[in-house]
Amino acid sequence: MAAIYDIPVHTLAGGDSSLGEFKGKVVLVVNVASKCGLTPQYEGLEKLYKEYKDRGFVIAGFPSNDFAGQEPGTAEEIESFCSLNYGVDFPLFEKIPVVGPQKHALYAALIAAKPEATATGDVPFADNLRKYGIDPNPAPEVLWNFEKFLLDRRGAVVARFAPDTKPDDPQLVAAIEAELGK
Repeated sequence: MAAIYDIPVHTLAGGDSSLGEFKGKVVLVVNVASKCGLTPQYEGLEKLYKEYKDRGFVIAGFPSNDFAGQEPGTAEEIESFCSLNYGVDFPLFEKIPVVGPQKHALYAALIAAKPEATATGDVPFADNLRKYGIDPNPAPEVLWNFEKFLLDRRGAVVARFAPDTKPDDPQLVAAIEAELGK
């Protein structure tokens, strides 16, 4: 399997890229969506980015339409939505599949590196999905929009958090601060 830094991705504008551009930084990779109940997390993610970016932290947002069609927009619509509604300034990449047989190589590598997500809610997120009549993906697949993978400064996956983990959750913030302190 390719190193996470070496896996090709595209910017939201369609340019060639990879997470290698963030070598030496702590990176939070998040699959995002504009029409999800968790979409307000954009605000908290942007706040987190602003708070820590000067210490070598970056968020890499990957829109995905894998969950109930909650990211149907074009690249331009996604960029406009994120900018106008949440002031998103952290890097966004092109829409990719993050689950199933068509999942992007980046997500295959992230999941293989950290097959289990830390749950921070009172109720496991999969149980919340069942309440809405949604059959959750089996482990180790990504459960829903806004699942978070934390990479250390060398590009190794050091933590994974469930979708309902808010950006200001003490466990997530502590993990970020621990990596920034290394």
